[in-house]
Amino acid sequence: MKLSLIISAYNQREALDKIFRALLLQTVLPDQILIADDGSADGTRELLESWKGKTRVPVEHLWQADRGFLKTTILNRAVAAATGDYIVFLDGDCVPHRKFIADHRELAERGCWVQGRRCFVREPFVAEFNPVSTAVWQWALRGRIARPMKSVRLPMAIVCRDRGQRGILGCNMAYWREDVVAVNGFDESYQGRGMGADSDLGSRVYNLGRRRKFVYGRALVFHLDHPIAPRPNFDSNKARLDDVLRSGRVRCEKGLDQHLHERVGSK
Repeated sequence: MKLSLIISAYNQREALDKIFRALLLQTVLPDQILIADDGSADGTRELLESWKGKTRVPVEHLWQADRGFLKTTILNRAVAAATGDYIVFLDGDCVPHRKFIADHRELAERGCWVQGRRCFVREPFVAEFNPVSTAVWQWALRGRIARPMKSVRLPMAIVCRDRGQRGILGCNMAYWREDVVAVNGFDESYQGRGMGADSDLGSRVYNLGRRRKFVYGRALVFHLDHPIAPRPNFDSNKARLDDVLRSGRVRCEKGLDQHLHERVGSK
């Protein structure tokens, strides 16, 4: 199984640097890393160029101009460029545990998609957090990490198989690429921040006949806390998601198929 890791990003240079430090520590590597960049202008491109020479994994930077929050579009472009059979999605403010990729490989199962969890590095300590040297258990005891039980990798994964809406998070999830293609990827009709697009994708994959593996204790990520951005489109996005839940729709109209015949070059 070839695994592609897609990392979404927008002006998160420092966080991406921590992510790549964590990727160098992985016990098992992905086969491909794609940065889905929604218009960063903070030196992200230069940072990624410096990391390309330090990892054995091909790194591709897909960038689009900043025209507002269009994360679904750049994610679909990244899916179109992915060469893996299996795709793991990671947000650009989430640092993976050193066994993150190994765990996702082990959790992959036909007929299912995987939802991992996250703990939270409290905002005052984000700059100090170092995936190489930070003793996570000490930080948890000192209150620097919120929801500390989600920072603990257990001897065995706790897996709940369901078709629920609770806890669908785009920051740490994985799908078979063929399932994402079958539902036409992310719905680009969702506008701006707020609930919707990740839950929409998960729900349409449910409607395809798949179940979720809701996982605790494996595939861990450390969310680097930051101020919450405004979500002016929350109500309209929720209404769109409610329609998907009522209708049982599998494919979205404005989605991945716009990009499948493109070949976006490295930036």
